[in-house]
Amino acid sequence: MTTAYAVVIPTLAGDTLADALAALAAARGTKPREIVLVDDRPAPDPDASAHPLDVLGDLRSRTTVLYGGGRGPAAARNLGLRAVASAWVVFLADDVQAGPYWCEQLTRDLEAAAPDTAGVQGVIAVPLPGRRRPTDAERDAVARARARWITADMAYRTDALKQLRGFDERLRHAQREDTDLALRLLGAGWRIRQGRRTSRLTVRPADRWASVRAQCGHADDALMLRLHGAGWWHKAVARRGRIRAHLAVSATGAAACVLAAAGRRRAAALAALGWAAGTAEFAWARIAPGPRTRDEVLTLTVSSALIPPTATWYWLAGLWRHRGAPAWQDVAP
Repeated sequence: MTTAYAVVIPTLAGDTLADALAALAAARGTKPREIVLVDDRPAPDPDASAHPLDVLGDLRSRTTVLYGGGRGPAAARNLGLRAVASAWVVFLADDVQAGPYWCEQLTRDLEAAAPDTAGVQGVIAVPLPGRRRPTDAERDAVARARARWITADMAYRTDALKQLRGFDERLRHAQREDTDLALRLLGAGWRIRQGRRTSRLTVRPADRWASVRAQCGHADDALMLRLHGAGWWHKAVARRGRIRAHLAVSATGAAACVLAAAGRRRAAALAALGWAAGTAEFAWARIAPGPRTRDEVLTLTVSSALIPPTATWYWLAGLWRHRGAPAWQDVAP
């Protein structure tokens, strides 16, 4: 059985890329036959990749840089997939650092894979501060690392992915394209198992509006509903999220505005009270487990007021955009 593998890293050329490449180059064991770096910035600067690539050392000659055009992680991974010829392709995120024995552990993971195993997932750790409780962004990073079938460190048989035409490029944001691909592979008769190789996810600094921007992923959730039905959350053991609560809070807020404009002050006040109560509950649910610093509380209070209407907008827009999407049909391997 061949265990030759390629590594594909989709990236926006952030600050973590050089560390990710350096860790890959330093890991002990059989090195990847190919490395494909997919620069997915809409307008990439070729010179910006020069320094990160230098840390690869001897692996630099095996590395190819492609430009994805800013079409999202699914399209970037597909571009990398089409460029490799190895039997296995390992997808790494640009904020994930391979462990010191990652290459050696990966080889053992691939050697242990049964013929009907399409994918082998890595174990990702998230270093957290020991003297305080994690922030909202840090808790999100932990949830991401623990997600089932995450392609931040996932090895797939190249033929299995090409058989199913790779990732669904309509899923434009991170994470749901991972789940969709895994559900299609399982539906086609393949298996995905947990490996033993280890890597580390770097928690990137998050600005005040990062959690608001992340609500664009609800459009992908709407497509997942069309593709895999209402039970896809349970199949994927995925977090359901708070979209139903966001819809309710947004509806009460909109009702308060409409009733106030119509001169129905009492009803508008009741609706506004419902909006305030829902927003306060959401904010406290995010603030309570964290460090409760002044900046964290301010960030979560403001963003908790903006997230429900933003999530509602993307969810409804996704339902409309994908209203004609047919359910995915099983494909025999």
